[in-house]
Amino acid sequence: MSTASPLELYLDQFLHYLTVEKGSSKHTLEAYSRDLGRYLAHLAVNDITRLAEIRPAMILLYLASLKEAGLSARSRARALVAVRSFHKFLCSDGVTLENPTLQVSAPRIAAALPHSLSLSEVEALLRAPGGDDSYSLRDRAMLEVLYATGLRVSELIALRVEDFRFDAGYLIAFGKRRKERVIPLNDTALAAVAEYRKYGRTRLDRSDKIVPFLFLNRDGGGLTRQGFWKIIRRRALEAGISKKITPHTLRHSFATHLLENGADLRAVQAMLGHADIATTQIYTHVTRDGLRKIHQKYHPRG
Repeated sequence: MSTASPLELYLDQFLHYLTVEKGSSKHTLEAYSRDLGRYLAHLAVNDITRLAEIRPAMILLYLASLKEAGLSARSRARALVAVRSFHKFLCSDGVTLENPTLQVSAPRIAAALPHSLSLSEVEALLRAPGGDDSYSLRDRAMLEVLYATGLRVSELIALRVEDFRFDAGYLIAFGKRRKERVIPLNDTALAAVAEYRKYGRTRLDRSDKIVPFLFLNRDGGGLTRQGFWKIIRRRALEAGISKKITPHTLRHSFATHLLENGADLRAVQAMLGHADIATTQIYTHVTRDGLRKIHQKYHPRG
């Protein structure tokens, strides 16, 4: 009858700690158990049975073996998080003084480039709600505002009538942590909002309660993110757009098109409400990728 190794006993203690003291979910426990089980199996194959034998080089070998097995950088980074948490627990519990993961860097994860629409696709999407019924007026106003301002969907559905300054041509949005920012609006978006407010919202406002939000659902209440997602997907189908559409597609298109046309990165950062310009810089990668494709297509030696 085989007995558990010391490292396996330490793993049991760690999982018990996650369950009892951290209150981790079943999903989290399963993920840690799977990742750390694979880690201990790697150590066993390399004849490592004691904590004192684990060196940073062995952890690097473990990560290299995961890469050879076909795991993505994101999966390898997650595996390293599990290993780090395990060794941190052993140090804090007094089992060991050495944490070999401190000198190991996480695999670099390439930033996922946001999906955006071409200008012709945006124009087709904005034309999709072409009727004069309440829903068409509402959807057209929402899409025009999103593309004109780059708002997050959560900011769009939280807009109130008083957040618009029609005479001055801007709106006030409240982003993360209720941080306020002022964003210009073009005449087309302002006109669409004014038309919806006059002819569409009044017909949708069926609630006995006073609803402060500008954009209402069919019951007269405020829209949800899920509700907006259904709307933009339906309008995209009507526009003949086959690309993947997300709630932030027009936000990404807004930023990409501004930068493609020479807008200052700091100005785009301010309009998007990014605290860190590094977040905005991802859109410069999108525009550079577009330029590269144009160069490859049209340059004689591309």
